[in-house]
Amino acid sequence: MSSSDVKHDYHLVNPSPWPLIGSFAAFVLAIGFIVWANVGSTDFASSDGTGFFGLAGTPWVMIAGFLLVAYTMVGWWRDVIRESIVTKEHTPVIKLGLRYGMILFIASEVMFFVAWFWAYFAVAFFPTDHGLASWPPEGITTFDPWHLPLIGTLVLLTSGTTVTWAHHAIQTDDRRGAIWGLGITIALGLMFTSLQVFEYSHAAFFFGSSADVLEPIQGKYFTAGTDFVTDPVIYGSTFYMATGFHGFHVIIGTIMLIVCFGRLLAGHFTKESHYGFEATAWYWHFVDVVWLFLFAAIYVWGAGPHPGGHG
Repeated sequence: MSSSDVKHDYHLVNPSPWPLIGSFAAFVLAIGFIVWANVGSTDFASSDGTGFFGLAGTPWVMIAGFLLVAYTMVGWWRDVIRESIVTKEHTPVIKLGLRYGMILFIASEVMFFVAWFWAYFAVAFFPTDHGLASWPPEGITTFDPWHLPLIGTLVLLTSGTTVTWAHHAIQTDDRRGAIWGLGITIALGLMFTSLQVFEYSHAAFFFGSSADVLEPIQGKYFTAGTDFVTDPVIYGSTFYMATGFHGFHVIIGTIMLIVCFGRLLAGHFTKESHYGFEATAWYWHFVDVVWLFLFAAIYVWGAGPHPGGHG
């Protein structure tokens, strides 16, 4: 369908295999994660007794699902870009709908992070209701917020200014400025991810409990021959789920920026039409704002009386 054939403001999408392929890929990815997480499972035992047909505890099914999801994204987004750039089917009404869709997506992501903040504050405000004497729990050495976490915060906030620079440059037909701004933003996104990996590798606590022997008894944890021991599992779980999912969003956002960088070099973005970049910039600013709340709530407010120097 060419632009001259369009008699209305809406785009009737051609038959596409991507919804079906994407659904199958997501199913494989979910099953793969379950198989990988069930280390030592004997369910669906195979002849060697390892469970899940010998795949329990292995990441291969999950990796296959991830590759299928990546393939779906590449193919689907390629078709959407083609509809916009080649066949010119994205009318002003379609672009408005795309903007509404992105706004709703970011709103759903906000609620996603609200859940992790809720889990964190539910325990932090009422630790005794969860069998804890204090928050952070005894035995937890938190990160010093004014070392590595502060550097990561400055890096991410700076990337928010450079992506705005790139956006303004596109709007004013400054292609060189757009390339520089977007390139620096990508570099800062990669730097933030590297800092977070380094931070995690120096953490004094883990996702699970650091105790060697813990037995669940009526929902509480005890060690042999001792009274009730404050369990640090809940701190590690809430910390890594909140900051880890944010880190995952940074990685996704960086990939989106890299795609936009390639499209910018290919000349896809003009001052009149650059929604793909605009949506990515919105997402990146969302990632920035979420990190500010995480930094303030978990690193600064949630720091223990004697934070460690690993951060």
